[in-house]
Amino acid sequence: MAFINESDNKFVDIGSEEYRIYRFPGGEEIKIDAPRMLSVSAGGHRLYDDAGVSHYVPKGWLHLRWKAWEGKPNFVK
Repeated sequence: MAFINESDNKFVDIGSEEYRIYRFPGGEEIKIDAPRMLSVSAGGHRLYDDAGVSHYVPKGWLHLRWKAWEGKPNFVK
């Protein structure tokens, strides 16, 4: 599925990530598999994944971790 952005949000390619996990107070975790595009705003992160699913992760997490695909950059932004 093609990524189409008709919002004012600016997205960057994070296709080098295999997954990313957001950890919130209380221990809850949200895992996004194969994230492809990311927009960062004051309110949180908007992500688009390889399955064509759009995600919004609100500000407030304590920790963010991810794993890059083998041979891909560990940091892109």
